[in-house]
Amino acid sequence: MLNAWCSLGSAIVAEAIATQGWDAITIDTQHGVIGYSEMVAMLQATTAGDVTPLVRVSWNAPGEIMRALDAGAAGVICPMISTPEEAAAFVGACRYPPQGYRSYGPTRAALVAGADYARYANDDVLALAMIETAEGLANVEAIVATPGLDGIYIGPSDLSLSLGGEPRQDSQDPVLLAAFGRILAACKAAEKRVGVHTTSVAYSRQMIAMGFDLVTVGADLRWLMGGRAEATAMREPIRDRR
Repeated sequence: MLNAWCSLGSAIVAEAIATQGWDAITIDTQHGVIGYSEMVAMLQATTAGDVTPLVRVSWNAPGEIMRALDAGAAGVICPMISTPEEAAAFVGACRYPPQGYRSYGPTRAALVAGADYARYANDDVLALAMIETAEGLANVEAIVATPGLDGIYIGPSDLSLSLGGEPRQDSQDPVLLAAFGRILAACKAAEKRVGVHTTSVAYSRQMIAMGFDLVTVGADLRWLMGGRAEATAMREPIRDRR
């Protein structure tokens, strides 16, 4: 799956991205400038395209996870999962009893998924845990064995920092790539999906070749910042006239 990333609290931006051919869109409420009402509006806007709407919550907080799902998110990406106990708590918040402890109240989810949402939500909702610490890497085999966990999403910057490296995206650091390999192997052995965050097409293709199932290729803010190159190019003829 090819995933786009939204960090700006704009429904029109989410709507535009939803029509560009991505398989999924992640609304980032951790590092993005997005509040709850904005997240709901963005989830509504993603219906403009045939995409799977995901939400990255800000932390492993049950209430926040449940609100994202009740708002219609098809899955949740949860940051900083470092132990199997944390993974189990995360999964429990995504599943109705008896598989978990999610409270019933699918406000918007029932509107978009149907009145019988609760009957199949446990099977359909995606629970993706982020491994982005040295502790999480050390525990990856136990984490992926968590019942009900659908997969892992790697946060490269935090994982690199935790392993003593720089918080750079699209890194070729052998230590970080070896960590990717261990996470991939654990997920494949457990028959779990595995995703990774990238910022370029070239690195995304490298990750796909490694075996990743979900690859984030770009983000709204990064695409907007690409206008800096155009502004610089436009200033050259102006300077030349002086």
